[in-house]
Amino acid sequence: MAKDCIFCQIANHQADAKIEYEDEDFIVFHDIKPSAPVHVLIVPKRHIELADDLVEWEAISGRILSIAKRVAKKLGIAESGFKLVMNCGRGAGQMIDHLHFHLIGGWEKDPGLV
Repeated sequence: MAKDCIFCQIANHQADAKIEYEDEDFIVFHDIKPSAPVHVLIVPKRHIELADDLVEWEAISGRILSIAKRVAKKLGIAESGFKLVMNCGRGAGQMIDHLHFHLIGGWEKDPGLV
């Protein structure tokens, strides 16, 4: 855990968040600045700053997809569709230095047409 990392604090229940899913390795909670009607973050509990720092990418990516599918169903966006986005580095828009994925959806219309 990085002491000053808000995602580590949330994963350790030292900071508040609206949690949708949690297991021994991951936590999923609502984004505080949502860009869609449904916007949650899938976060590994272990502090990993960037995807480039991840050695076991194949193992974790399968878990991420499985969790995304489960949470999308729980939040009612699995049927209508959702996006799974990862920003890797500041140049890509990553604001928190802890690997995470945005699960977003819930638009009534095609988001490209809104």
